[in-house]
Amino acid sequence: MSKLVPGKTHLRSALIFYYNLKKTASQSHQMLVEAYSDHALGKSQRYEWFKRFKSGNFDVQDEERERPPKKFEDHELHALLDEDDTRSNNLQIS
Repeated sequence: MSKLVPGKTHLRSALIFYYNLKKTASQSHQMLVEAYSDHALGKSQRYEWFKRFKSGNFDVQDEERERPPKKFEDHELHALLDEDDTRSNNLQIS
């Protein structure tokens, strides 16, 4: 067995291959599990991807998501974080 740990894009591309071969989502999952065991996509993921392919969307990249709005009660902290957005990743507020 290969030591390859497939990435999301690799697995999604494989799903397109199976989709084009007219395999079902279940059949494709079975083949991915056979090839990659624990690294195969989950049941809900494969159905979502097949649903996407049926609608004509074959883009295997993740969709961009907006960041949730920040909620602040401390106006000084709010001003600092607006000044340098990278600081929000390093702060621990108790």
